[in-house]
Amino acid sequence: MNRSADQYDIIVVGAGHAGCEAALAAARMGQTVLLLNLNLDNLALMPCNPSIGGPAKAHLVREIDALGGEMGRAIDSTAIQMRLLNTKKGPAVQAFRAQADRRAYQRRMKHVLETTPNLFLKEGMVEELLVAAGQVEGIRLRDGSTYGVRTVVLATGTYLKAEVFVGDVSFPAAPQGQQPAVSLARNLEAFLPMVRFKTGTPPRINLRSLDYSALVEQPGEALKKGFSFETESELLAQRSCWLTYTNSKTHAIIQENLGRSAMYSGAIKGTGPRYCPSIESKVVQFPGREGHQVFVEPEGWDTEEGYLSGLSTSLPGDVQLEMLQTIAGLEQVEVMRPGYAIEYDCVDPLSLEASRHSKMVKGLFLAGQINGTSGYEEAAAQGLLAGINASLFCQNKDPVILARSQAYAGVLIDDLVLKGTSEPYRMMTSRAEYRLLLRQSNADLRLTPLGYSLGLISNERYSKFTQRWDAIRQVIGQMESDVIPVSRETSGWMERLGSSDIKQPLTAADLLRRPEIRYRGLAEWRSFPQVSVSVEEEVEAGIKYAGYIAKQEQNVRRWSQMERRMVADVVWEKVPGLSREAREKLVKVKPQTLGQAARISGVNPSDISVVMVYLEQRNLRRRGLEAAVNSGGDSIEDK
Repeated sequence: MNRSADQYDIIVVGAGHAGCEAALAAARMGQTVLLLNLNLDNLALMPCNPSIGGPAKAHLVREIDALGGEMGRAIDSTAIQMRLLNTKKGPAVQAFRAQADRRAYQRRMKHVLETTPNLFLKEGMVEELLVAAGQVEGIRLRDGSTYGVRTVVLATGTYLKAEVFVGDVSFPAAPQGQQPAVSLARNLEAFLPMVRFKTGTPPRINLRSLDYSALVEQPGEALKKGFSFETESELLAQRSCWLTYTNSKTHAIIQENLGRSAMYSGAIKGTGPRYCPSIESKVVQFPGREGHQVFVEPEGWDTEEGYLSGLSTSLPGDVQLEMLQTIAGLEQVEVMRPGYAIEYDCVDPLSLEASRHSKMVKGLFLAGQINGTSGYEEAAAQGLLAGINASLFCQNKDPVILARSQAYAGVLIDDLVLKGTSEPYRMMTSRAEYRLLLRQSNADLRLTPLGYSLGLISNERYSKFTQRWDAIRQVIGQMESDVIPVSRETSGWMERLGSSDIKQPLTAADLLRRPEIRYRGLAEWRSFPQVSVSVEEEVEAGIKYAGYIAKQEQNVRRWSQMERRMVADVVWEKVPGLSREAREKLVKVKPQTLGQAARISGVNPSDISVVMVYLEQRNLRRRGLEAAVNSGGDSIEDK
């Protein structure tokens, strides 16, 4: 079916993880969407590690799924290994991690995109964003064709003016040898504030060339759940990863060749990710460490190409090989693709609204690494919300803004738009002050009703969601009302459960709060219902951590009072008593609420106290002026 340019509501530029989610969300909400990519064979490409998840990142994927996004379903159906991390820690930091068959993941996502109503795919290089009077008017492709549209989502990843570095050699290129978007980058400089960042990737190797007797096997786990709340079966066939370490010989070779590394020769000017450093940076920053972990990760079922997680590098190819052959199990390694560093342009996220809407160009939304983040999961979360809000923009409706207490995605976006980032941003559990409320296991409770209201969750799925939470509440209610007496039978069961005897009657919920007691043991004894793994884990979390959860909920209620106090109309230059830094930051960021203002770097509690006094005085003046107007006085002004 051919469509003319004016028949699209939204154009999404770039079909990485952000672009795919943005296009799918907007199309599923009823907008007609054109998704453009340089190469349609590289949709949903994983140019770096072939994995999804990990601490905080898994939370993002579960939130994407809870809202009706696609990443969770895609990785569950194409994973070659699944694991649950941090099982010895509390539920707030437990996280899924999956190794992907990266080509299968791409094929599945491409098929979903191709078969989604209202969504159209085209291959093409976008060279210009057409803007007039601060409003998006369309895009122009390299072949000269133009598309007029009032809403554009830019999800260009690391392609803007991208340059690859391998040792002292550099050349214009995007990830895995693709074309960089040079003209578009230069075009965007005219109306968006740009910064230069850097990231990198390790060498890819032939897995057949390894000595597995010298490696430590890292097998998968049989989990009857996945990233998607719709996944209820375990991954039966799994492929192992392997662990090894660098050593003093490895480090010596790196030290001897630092001058040939693009990172240390001065060739790279962009800022790299603090939490995903190159092996050169690790050796320099931790000179006394005996070894650094290297994970050997297969990239799929039908390939022997492997990824060396932990060995990102920009050393020359010959040095990379020499370095690798000092590592146990890699003595005869064959390098299939050398590691490289890549520099790229991105947009200063302080120039964005929380909706992902540009403050400078009406109708322009941005998502993914173009906003200064790193990681597939961060990109996909932004893409989903950009697609949702681009659709709402087309419908003249208010945007969806997730609170920090509501989602990790809310933390991610709030950090970006209020604090900005001086390096590629990575989501971590430590960034979320309400992380006990933001467990990966309860993402559906937090977000699925919203996804349903937006039309992204089907009636069938919403019915299953309500049944799951009805079951959780019912079981918790039963356990809180089931009083267990002091008796010989109770003593016997407490011994079987590996716990001390009770001295007075307690409820089953009181017993479940003991660290050593699990729901299944109590269910067998007290005849509680046999429930699914997902219901069981949420019952345990809800009861064991009830006190901590209540405290965090109290903090949320207290903070929400500041979130409700609007400051969007405040002229910060007129607020007396602010520090110079606070005034500069407030003028630049333009917070919408007092809570947002309080989270801006450089705005101190004393500055917020000044603002609160100013707001109270202004309200008094306005009430006085309103009374004067009602009596025939002057008009109201913000004096």
